[in-house]
Amino acid sequence: MNIYVKKQLWKVSLLLGALGIALSSLFYTNSIVDKLAEEENKKVKLVAEATKRSVEDDGTGDLTFYFKIIKDNNTVPVIWVDEHGSILNSRNLDSIKIADEPGYLESKLIDMKAENQPVEIPIGLGSKQYIYFENSVLISLLAYYPYMQLSIIGLFVIISYFAFSSSRNAEQNQVWVGMSKETAHQLGTPLSSLMGWIEYLKSIDVDDSIVEEIRKDVTRLETITDRFSKIGSDPSYDEVNLLDTINHVVSYLRTRLSSKVEIIIKGDQTINSKVCIPLFEWVIENITKNAVDAMNGEGKIEMTLFRVNNQIILDISDTGKGIPKQEFKKIFKPGFTSKKRGWGLGLSLVKRIIEDHHEGRVFVKNSELNKGTIFRIEL
Repeated sequence: MNIYVKKQLWKVSLLLGALGIALSSLFYTNSIVDKLAEEENKKVKLVAEATKRSVEDDGTGDLTFYFKIIKDNNTVPVIWVDEHGSILNSRNLDSIKIADEPGYLESKLIDMKAENQPVEIPIGLGSKQYIYFENSVLISLLAYYPYMQLSIIGLFVIISYFAFSSSRNAEQNQVWVGMSKETAHQLGTPLSSLMGWIEYLKSIDVDDSIVEEIRKDVTRLETITDRFSKIGSDPSYDEVNLLDTINHVVSYLRTRLSSKVEIIIKGDQTINSKVCIPLFEWVIENITKNAVDAMNGEGKIEMTLFRVNNQIILDISDTGKGIPKQEFKKIFKPGFTSKKRGWGLGLSLVKRIIEDHHEGRVFVKNSELNKGTIFRIEL
């Protein structure tokens, strides 16, 4: 199992864990709210009973206890109405709004009627009063609390994720730069020595064809050193004809690839662009070699260069085994490879060169299994 599959499994596991915590929190909080609401309902009924007893008293009983019950209700908003629906009294509602806003009590009464059944108070001679009520502010706040809590936690997780991703990307960039510069530095010493050996071989009359082949390999190593040096720093850019540059890379590759691989280059010959030549050639080379591997050394590669408005587009298609859709983005990640002996760095370098050094875009435009793949580069 590669690192990206493990990473995806961890993400799914953490998401399911977070979802489980969220649902547990909601269930637990809602159960508390239901219990508190039930207790408040009992409190309103107790107030109604106390009101009833105080109304029914003939003047001989001690009403202190009943009055205390009514007075102690300082949380549950209630409205008393008569049997005709006229408001008699209210408690635990906004006194300022009652005084300043006409119709406030009537509006609250409509809300209470929709929220809870009223408590009926018989007051004798067939008359009745009703107490309407709604949940206290405490219960309302508690009902919203888990949603607020989850929103804050979610926001914190999102900010943390982007902060860590940014930090990780910066760290990866430092590793890239350090590795590239160190590679270029390490290659520099043996290259200087090899150049000296070439001059020595010339001086002792070694066959010129042998010396020339060695010189070509040394030149190739110099190109690789130059590429690593430039990807680890701010490279210089030159205005070039892109089709000529692509042809130059392909002409080098043709002599080193299987004769069963056909490479076709077509497109607008007038398109110029500012590119870092060694790095752009590296991109073409990497994608081409990947295509050859995907075709098992036999098939057709087609490169098409064209312009759409202000955008330069290069499509590179092959007749290889294709890429599963779920791996379209993964293939550009460092270390991701479908080869047994691959390092998974080629396409990662391609993405870095095009997007970081040329402010363009590279992606899989289309791919069908056992039919082929089209890579698109936009500049």
